[in-house]
Amino acid sequence: MPDIQSFDNRVIVLDDDPDLRIMLQRYLTEQGFTVRAVSDVRQMQQLLARERFDVLVLDLTLPETDGLHICRDMRATGEMIPILMLTARGDPVDRIIGLEMGADDYLSKPFDPRELAARLRALLRRQGVGGAGYSSHKSVHFGKWVLDLLSRKLSCEGQVIRLSSGECSMLMALASQPGRPLNRERLIALAYGTEHDANDRSVDVQILRLRRLIEDDPVNPCYIQTVRGMGYVFTPDGIVR
Repeated sequence: MPDIQSFDNRVIVLDDDPDLRIMLQRYLTEQGFTVRAVSDVRQMQQLLARERFDVLVLDLTLPETDGLHICRDMRATGEMIPILMLTARGDPVDRIIGLEMGADDYLSKPFDPRELAARLRALLRRQGVGGAGYSSHKSVHFGKWVLDLLSRKLSCEGQVIRLSSGECSMLMALASQPGRPLNRERLIALAYGTEHDANDRSVDVQILRLRRLIEDDPVNPCYIQTVRGMGYVFTPDGIVR
């Protein structure tokens, strides 16, 4: 029996392939998830308006639109549900664009349902606290920013700033090791779990998005600095080294 009682596990699947919907609904239900599967955007929106879901599995290619536009529109309206995007194309450019649009993870078709379940569990774990070895401190202060480690919220001068699940997990991973350079492999393990097979470029995309958000000058960052030949380092004091 899968051990996922420690976090919520309500999943909505949007895919126009009826066979895939049936397979995912059956398999994920057997794995302990509560699954609702829909074939179009309208059905998804109706369900999201009526019920609470913890993660969205979103097909990239749909008849009336595509997953990139859906993801972008959801993020633009403030919907921050974690999104795992599915694609039949497997193009790395699609993966990068998807992450830039606000997707949290990416899986190419055909895929092993066990891998999908593992990635969903990783996404759900990100909504909790404690996966990255944080200290007893409940918040991290840097400049005008405050990162609350318990609520997973970033605020600036009292105003809460919306982060995607992936962005928040990456920032929390960096903040868990202040002043310590972290390579991409270590960041992936801290942010997403060791079972996650993210590529180097996905880390760079999340870092770029965070820099655009928290840095006064993203080209010359103070808080998330690049360490040549090593990776990235979080410097809460904002001193460029």
